[in-house]
Amino acid sequence: METLKQTRNRYCSAAMTAAIVIGLGLIIVDMRPMGKGLILGTLFSVFNFILMAQALPLRMAHTKGKTLFYSLFSIFFRFSLMAVPLIIALKVENFALIGVLIGLVAIQIMILADHVLSLFISTRTGQV
Repeated sequence: METLKQTRNRYCSAAMTAAIVIGLGLIIVDMRPMGKGLILGTLFSVFNFILMAQALPLRMAHTKGKTLFYSLFSIFFRFSLMAVPLIIALKVENFALIGVLIGLVAIQIMILADHVLSLFISTRTGQV
């Protein structure tokens, strides 16, 4: 369980920090809707990742029927949560849709970047 918390904190912190830094940079260079959309999408991506991590132990503690119900409800609820920033971006012109879309996959981008970076670093150190 502790490993799950560490993983959650690592990727969520990295994604949120990157989104804030890049989002503020975009706001400074007068791309406000893109920066705000990136931050909004990443915020909801972090919420989604936290809910997914919280729901994981619940699935293991029940019977097969209840596990299926909890899994389907979790997926439905998390997809509904992910739809909120998309609807906001479509309705409010202060948020760029492309920024929200990039923000919604920010956690996945961080996970991929971490694995590629660790692969590159381990390959480089193995050659020495």
